[in-house]
Amino acid sequence: QVQLVESGGGLVQPGGSLRLSCAASGIGLPYYAYGWFRQAPGKEREGVSYISSRDGYTYYADSVKGRFTTSRDDAKNMVYLQMNSLRPEDTAVYYCAATPFVATALLPASEYDYWGQGTQVTVSS
Repeated sequence: QVQLVESGGGLVQPGGSLRLSCAASGIGLPYYAYGWFRQAPGKEREGVSYISSRDGYTYYADSVKGRFTTSRDDAKNMVYLQMNSLRPEDTAVYYCAATPFVATALLPASEYDYWGQGTQVTVSS
């Protein structure tokens, strides 16, 4: 049974940092690419980042470029999203997702096979 479990969300002040983690089990982690998505109340789910399998190429939404960094540790079956210089508009539920597809840009949510349950990130003073 495939499971993706996110952690690391919470309340942070504007300008602060958080690191989200995604623990993968029941899946051949090295063979999948991973994306982070977010969904704010009343808005559609938005792709934030993508990290490829093997080579670890990364792509980001324009809204987070230069502030967010995604990485993976295949030995630990973990995927991460380091979020710096957080803004109130980053407030959302953040989801980790796995896809078998190789991409050269962010992939839409429909291309992902497995999803975590989400973790809330709130940026507020």
